[in-house]
Amino acid sequence: MGAKPRVLLVDDEERFRKTTAKLLRGTGLEVETAESGKEALVQVEARHFDVIILDMRMPEMSGAETLKVIKKIDPGVEVIVLTGHASVDTAFEIMKLGGFDYLFKPCSIEELTDKIDLAFDRKRVREQTMPGGSKSEDEKVRR
Repeated sequence: MGAKPRVLLVDDEERFRKTTAKLLRGTGLEVETAESGKEALVQVEARHFDVIILDMRMPEMSGAETLKVIKKIDPGVEVIVLTGHASVDTAFEIMKLGGFDYLFKPCSIEELTDKIDLAFDRKRVREQTMPGGSKSEDEKVRR
């Protein structure tokens, strides 16, 4: 398959965000970061991402609120939620809002990259079978 996904990592914890982004880049991924849900939404409006890694608990705008808006902006993007406080209710809410999956914090970089690969594969399969399933870079530039 060859191509690597464009990833947006959203987390309010600076050290976690910087360290995780560096580790993901070390695996060959193209990674951008955002420190809040609002900053993530600005980036999703401006450019195309294949996979978003989203912290569930952030100040101002929760991961669930951010996920809901992300899916309105770009329904085709896959979102993996990171949480340190998971429950059955949290998992149900993530899936109901269109999240791909969730992982418990902390998780290994291998586990995270495996989930990113699975999410990216699902996105590509969906785009091949349903043209127009995601906004392209050209569509976003035309706004």
